[in-house]
Amino acid sequence: MSGAIRFLLGNRLIEASDFDPQLTVLDWLRKNRHTGTKEGCAEGDCGACTVVVGDLAGDEIRYRSFNACIQLLATLDGRQLIIVEDLAQAGLHPVQQAMVDHHGSQCGFCTPGFVMSLFALYHENRPPGEQGIGRRQIDEGLAGNLCRCTGYAPIVRAARQALSVPADDHFSQAREQTVASLKQIQPTECLELEYENRSFFAPRSLDELCVLLAQHPDAVMVAGATDVGLWITKQLRVIDTLIYTANVTELQTLAIDKQSACLEIGAAVSYTDAMGALTDVYPDFRPLLARLGAVQVRNAGTIGGNIANGSPIGDMPPPLIALDARLVLRGIHGQRTLDLEEFFIEYGRQDLRPGECVEKILLPLPSAGQQFRAYKLCKRFDQDISAVCAAFALTLDKGTVASIRICYGGMAGVPARAREAESTLHGQSWTQAGLDGAMSALERDFEPISDWRASSEYRMIAAQNLLQRFFLETTRDEPVHLQAGAAT
Repeated sequence: MSGAIRFLLGNRLIEASDFDPQLTVLDWLRKNRHTGTKEGCAEGDCGACTVVVGDLAGDEIRYRSFNACIQLLATLDGRQLIIVEDLAQAGLHPVQQAMVDHHGSQCGFCTPGFVMSLFALYHENRPPGEQGIGRRQIDEGLAGNLCRCTGYAPIVRAARQALSVPADDHFSQAREQTVASLKQIQPTECLELEYENRSFFAPRSLDELCVLLAQHPDAVMVAGATDVGLWITKQLRVIDTLIYTANVTELQTLAIDKQSACLEIGAAVSYTDAMGALTDVYPDFRPLLARLGAVQVRNAGTIGGNIANGSPIGDMPPPLIALDARLVLRGIHGQRTLDLEEFFIEYGRQDLRPGECVEKILLPLPSAGQQFRAYKLCKRFDQDISAVCAAFALTLDKGTVASIRICYGGMAGVPARAREAESTLHGQSWTQAGLDGAMSALERDFEPISDWRASSEYRMIAAQNLLQRFFLETTRDEPVHLQAGAAT
């Protein structure tokens, strides 16, 4: 086992040991006088702390933006960290110059985060020319950065200027050298850090992970830290043992298994990495995925982590349950498979035995004639947690409901199917009259709670209206368009 981490800060090799496993990248930067990266919310919401992390992808480097406030320093082992101070060398970087040219900064507090998000976009694969970068891509790329001053228009103009030309900066020019440096520091064994009776492990294989879980059954598993990071920064929790799962090769599986007719999604696959495969199979997944957090969150967060946390308002379980996904769990004594809906027992309790982890999700491929939709309702269009999340999977046979699965998040203590509504519809004609009966049946399926996100009355009406929307979208030739801010 290794007891130290090595990473590149810009092009400088950093070796770190004897540090708190709960130390965030942001706190490490600021304690080491790299103060361009700002702390705003300390919960991955405002983007002021945005940094870019480079990962080896064969002989290339993949640059992605992350929230430094909830990214753990120990997770940088073998990677490249780029901060705003690294950008300007013999003059401003093109994204910085564009911000100056278009007056994209006023108070300046959020500016380093915007610059780093633009830097990540600058290094994405994109068509050359101003027409190659669309407003939607810019908006999605900047959705995780909040600004209270500019109204965003000058920042968008800066983005258009910076992204109208192919990437050509000192990072792209030094790519071969950086690739060589990263190859030299790639971890090959399990990382183990010890600090004041607290431990951090980063296993490389599933077998190593299972052994560690057997030895430390109370350990907290972490992949993207988009949830656990808030335990540290907001709740000030002290976690005795952290096990980092994102380096486990088997948990990075993302492939179609033709024999089982499933898309297999490893538990440590990030939302960003999963988006292409999911939307290839189910195009209607994209509107939901594009609103799940923001780019920085999707780059870090994992589908397996969203499931394992068991939140009743997690955005992924409802559509996965509606599509009859199964879950593969793994421990030192073997593997077991169960329907995803069976994993959620009650609020705060999942069917995860001591020493077990989520290994992968098995998502069935679409059946002939299946229609699928997923909708999210929240107070903000981007970067917000659902008040209600709904998903529907329907197959019709000559206008009759051959099968239907309806699942909601935010309506109960766990993500749950609307079985009364499903029963009301099954075998009936797909008509408004039948739908009215199903909407009434939802009141027997759920007794929603009231909280600061929504009242119980709102949640019930919203759940019924989302079912109505699904009906309209599957019975009309044209899609139903709602006003901005409505369920998408």
